[in-house]
Amino acid sequence: MRLFRLLTLYIALALGANAALADTAMLAGLREGDMKKLVLHDSPKPVSEKTFTLADDGGEATLADWQGKWVLLNFWATWCAPCRKEMPELAALQDAFGGNDFEVLTLASGPNNSTPAIRKFFGEIGVDNLPGHQDPNQAVSRDMGVLGLPVTVILNPEGEEIARLTGDAEWNSESAQAIISALLDDADE
Repeated sequence: MRLFRLLTLYIALALGANAALADTAMLAGLREGDMKKLVLHDSPKPVSEKTFTLADDGGEATLADWQGKWVLLNFWATWCAPCRKEMPELAALQDAFGGNDFEVLTLASGPNNSTPAIRKFFGEIGVDNLPGHQDPNQAVSRDMGVLGLPVTVILNPEGEEIARLTGDAEWNSESAQAIISALLDDADE
């Protein structure tokens, strides 16, 4: 009987792994333009459990607070020229998909990203729908192996990293929208 249970468990795990590989292959086929830089992981990776500062009240949070939804997590800084170019794209993606199942989460990394500096940055580029959360000591970014900016990671509803893109990208492109749509459609099934 024990052998039967182990065999059943092994088959279920193998089928689940094959489904995950199929999803990765499907997402890979949607990558065009800048999205070709999106590295899809063979299996989900754990994320940092370190705290960061919330924009609204200066309180603390962890990435686990966003479990239950797909998250596009962008590490950026106010002094980063590629971040300035990319941030309106992220805001447009949030407008298109943001809600109960998906959120663009921005995390300003480093000590030179004060709340007034972030507000000024967002005001200059016309972004009013993204959070100005801060990682002033770079605890989260270091823990997640962010070596330069910008870096964007996609987190599944379980709070695990499934993909990473280093550098700026057109996050409101048809390709990016197709990838996010596919993730959300997969979650609905």
